[in-house]
Amino acid sequence: MPNSWSSSRLDLLLALDAAKGRRAGLESALRTAIRQGRLAPGAPLPSTRGLARELGLSRGTVTAAYDQLAEEGHLVTRPGAATRVAALPQPPEAAGRPSPAPAGPRHDLRPGHPDVSAFPTRAWLAATRRVLPRARPDILAAGDPQGRIELRTALADYLGRTRGVITAPDRIVITSGYYQGLGLLGSVLAAAGARTVAMEDPGHNSYRDVVRRTGLTVLPLPVDADGARTDALTRETDAAVLTPAHQYPTGVPLGARRRQAVCAWARATGGLIVEDDYDGEFRYDRRPVGAVQGIAPDRVVHCGTASKTLGPALRLAWLVLPPRLVGAVVEAKRQADLYTETLGQLVLAELITTHAYDRHVRAARLRYRRRRELLLERVAALPGHTAHGVPAGLHTLVTLPSDGPGEEVLLAACTDRGLALRGLTELHHEPAGRPQGLLVGFAAPSDRGYPPALDALCTVLAAAAPDHPPTSTARPESSRGTGPDPRTGPGLTGRGTSA
Repeated sequence: MPNSWSSSRLDLLLALDAAKGRRAGLESALRTAIRQGRLAPGAPLPSTRGLARELGLSRGTVTAAYDQLAEEGHLVTRPGAATRVAALPQPPEAAGRPSPAPAGPRHDLRPGHPDVSAFPTRAWLAATRRVLPRARPDILAAGDPQGRIELRTALADYLGRTRGVITAPDRIVITSGYYQGLGLLGSVLAAAGARTVAMEDPGHNSYRDVVRRTGLTVLPLPVDADGARTDALTRETDAAVLTPAHQYPTGVPLGARRRQAVCAWARATGGLIVEDDYDGEFRYDRRPVGAVQGIAPDRVVHCGTASKTLGPALRLAWLVLPPRLVGAVVEAKRQADLYTETLGQLVLAELITTHAYDRHVRAARLRYRRRRELLLERVAALPGHTAHGVPAGLHTLVTLPSDGPGEEVLLAACTDRGLALRGLTELHHEPAGRPQGLLVGFAAPSDRGYPPALDALCTVLAAAAPDHPPTSTARPESSRGTGPDPRTGPGLTGRGTSA
């Protein structure tokens, strides 16, 4: 372990009080550092020679100070080894320190979370090794607010090939997650005079908050069995944020007629469509439906992310913009955080161009399809519970029997069993009296962790289920899913808070 030679290279900040004298001042400074926790128990101290040289003291003064603190029990000295801080009781000042973050849930069934245990580590490391030699001269220099050209070029090809997006590298802006991208768009629209944005009801509540913080007014856009009610958009609406491929949270896609209708609305009114393609890669019964952006590239901002395919910690997302918005969004990005981290952009570009990204997505799609089918099979055996949505995405909406316990009771029971999932009610613009349900993510657990998580969930639901035969609407289907009944209101069947 560290000896006097290695420990002499340690840096140590000490404030010596000259009024106390050299030795007494050094002793006092060391005691203070130890008691405040700046020198942790077991931490090595610099060698007497090294510290004397740094502080301009004689070696004898430092040695005498070390000896005094060792006699007091603050330090531990051993011949031939570094002097170390002794293990002392926790000082009173440390009592108010924040406690460690709580452990995560035993079973993670939260919607929208991928299986990060299946991250393509080997492919990522191999891509990093290839990228570093090529990019070494500028990889640590200041980046481009628009994003690395390598990634923008790779994405232009990938999105055209897999999602039908019509674009070029100069129309793409890389952001630190979709959350940031939506905020940039909101600020640009507000600065240009926009006032109102329609967002799906139900929809992601935290994204509504993002838009509101830019000063825009959010209008609820009802959802039914064909997705967002685009006929509710008016000339006074400046933009509409949609999840056309797999509506969040109901799981239905935007119908073909409504895709055409919303594009016609945008062209006629000058409105903007923000297409959140958050899990467009994951369609299990057939090829994914193409992006709305391919119908009206001049009126649609296509938003994508690597959070659902690789992991949210990478903070890599992208905006495909109409040409007129590129300059303003790039400037907003510059003011927000200058640019997104560079190395991750280059590695992702390498994965895409070598098709390692495609291989990873295909493997994930197969695993998630099997998990979804198992979930539907288990839900079908639960009386009164109904699974919604086409075979796609990373979650399934399960609505509840009208004569059973409500969403709040079930969520509490799930928490007691270490289950993390999400309720439907909070996703409505006005939660009171709206349909209830559970959003069950089937992607986040590892392959080993998914079966016990599903067992725990079904135990909770079965214990609370009313005593009647299973419904036929929740049967497992590999080619098509169940959708909400448009006759029941904005997008959902199931139990309301007033039921």
